[in-house]
Amino acid sequence: MTIAVLTHLIVTVLHGHAHTRLGVALSNWQQAYVLAVIVVAPLLALAFSFTRYSHAALRLLLASMLGSLIFGACYHYLIISPDHVAHLPSGEARGLFRVTALVLLLTETFGVFVASLILRRVSTQNAD
Repeated sequence: MTIAVLTHLIVTVLHGHAHTRLGVALSNWQQAYVLAVIVVAPLLALAFSFTRYSHAALRLLLASMLGSLIFGACYHYLIISPDHVAHLPSGEARGLFRVTALVLLLTETFGVFVASLILRRVSTQNAD
């Protein structure tokens, strides 16, 4: 779980840097979503995973990674906008943007997988 969250955070920061360098701005609601769901929620999930709230932390991680995955897939690959990987403004950070958009999909998929796997194991152990 720690690897999933910290890797995702690093790639998110790099992707944000590419956004800034290219001047690809997000709307106010998108900025709030990115901050709450993509940045803060996984970090809270990781922090709470070391407490008695670890089961809730896993659910939070699953929800945040799934929400991040859907958001990124839609805005980077489906919805035509300046945030779409095929419609970026010119600039040196285009490559970084495209690579980090793809790696974000991978880290988010990994986060969903890890949270689901651990939740399944915990549920199986509690059933015994």
